[in-house]
Amino acid sequence: QVQLVESGGGLVEAGGSLRLSCIASGSIGSIYDMGWSRQVPGAQRELVARISRDSSTNYGASVKGRFTLSRDDAKNTITLQMNDLKPEDSGVYYCYADIRNRAWARRDYWGQGTQVTVSS
Repeated sequence: QVQLVESGGGLVEAGGSLRLSCIASGSIGSIYDMGWSRQVPGAQRELVARISRDSSTNYGASVKGRFTLSRDDAKNTITLQMNDLKPEDSGVYYCYADIRNRAWARRDYWGQGTQVTVSS
């Protein structure tokens, strides 16, 4: 089994910062892309940021220049540093990872989600 566990969500005022972390554990063979998506009620889940195995990154247009995603392959961890937060950044943030397990099966895995609330 593979699990993703997120941490770091919470309540912050506009202009503040938060750091989200996601750790993958279990029967992991290789980890490919990892990233974060977010969802607000009534809307589709949207990509926030993604990082590939070579650490190249892609960001959603609304977070470019404010969020930074990094990965530590030794710890199977990604970290999303979120600065200059805005109320529209509020939502449930989900970590995901494209993982091949030790049985050579490969698919996307998702965390349980962590709430980020930015007050105006």
